[in-house]
Amino acid sequence: MKIAAVTAIPVRLQRDRGKAEHTAGSPTALAGGDANYRWSAVFPALYAVNFETALVRITLDDGTIGWGEAQAPLAPEVACSIVQLLLAPVLRNAEFDGSVECIEMLWDRMYATMRIRGQTGGFMLDAISGVDLALWDLAGKICNKPVCALLSGSRQRTEVPAYLSGLSGASIEARVENACARRDEGFRAFKLFYDCESEEFLTSFSAVRKALGDQAGIAADALWRLSGDNAEDFGKTLDRHNAMWLEAPLPPEDPLAHAALAGAIRTPLAIGESYRTRYELASFFRERAMRYVQPDLGRCGLTEGLRIARIAAERGVAVAPHLSIAMGPQIAAAIHFAAALPNCEMLEFNPNVLEVANESLTQPIVCQAGWYRVPELPGLGAEVQLPLAK
Repeated sequence: MKIAAVTAIPVRLQRDRGKAEHTAGSPTALAGGDANYRWSAVFPALYAVNFETALVRITLDDGTIGWGEAQAPLAPEVACSIVQLLLAPVLRNAEFDGSVECIEMLWDRMYATMRIRGQTGGFMLDAISGVDLALWDLAGKICNKPVCALLSGSRQRTEVPAYLSGLSGASIEARVENACARRDEGFRAFKLFYDCESEEFLTSFSAVRKALGDQAGIAADALWRLSGDNAEDFGKTLDRHNAMWLEAPLPPEDPLAHAALAGAIRTPLAIGESYRTRYELASFFRERAMRYVQPDLGRCGLTEGLRIARIAAERGVAVAPHLSIAMGPQIAAAIHFAAALPNCEMLEFNPNVLEVANESLTQPIVCQAGWYRVPELPGLGAEVQLPLAK
């Protein structure tokens, strides 16, 4: 078979900012104004007012369709333009037999299109990842198997443990109440975002720990806000609260600072969402700067994600995939990835994001009582319905 067509679709949907704040993809309040992209109110990063992502559809010459998705929370048109202008011409009319070797060859070919021009990360890799997920979806459909069954060394779990990413609520008391309600539903692990002053955050973390008890896993996402002046003290406070991990503690460009922090505190460091390839993560592995690596399948694709996971296994590093703003293909890919990996302990979950994603799927993705159900259909099991709900 041959690849007949490659199409990229930018997605921009309205969302309830009140429900989204303090959760994955919308961790902080935003500065005022009427722009679509606004600064976080607490640290220098841009976030979208809307729910934004980029879908990729690949059609084979026999009519089989594969769906993929790039992580594109800002300006999804950029990733879509890269797909249409640079990647589609490389892929169109290429032979595709659905084998892992063929997908890896196509990933390497796409990566090579711009590497000598310096484009080895960022939007370029996001676009490649959207295409990559669509190729894996096609591979599963060709083989009549769910994607997790195609992955080397697959555990082929039917369910994957989920941790709740963020606790919504306008006060500490409201967040504690939310955490207790989710615990009663079956969730055993939670993540809080450092979205306020340090003292308030640590008070909130302590309150959630007290309410949930020592058996609950509670992680802290520092949103890259710490520095050499306060990171160690912050981390040692988390040590006293038996934190599950400290995520994204420092500016993502500095592996040595992460390694120093990792050696100074007991709480494991978790990083990975800022990086798209094993090349970008090499120095962090080398410096033993993390105990959890968090590849985002919308940024590294399944192909590179598996390469990262293999290195992690060799280094004794656990995998906990990052999952933020996403439609069905990204979420389904992360579930298959987590289901297959022996060194993957859990997967991120945001109920508001899953609700939006399921509105466009022919068959919803299920997460109940703290567990994702692995899709059983051939491919990713995330068939997108067009047009999307507004």
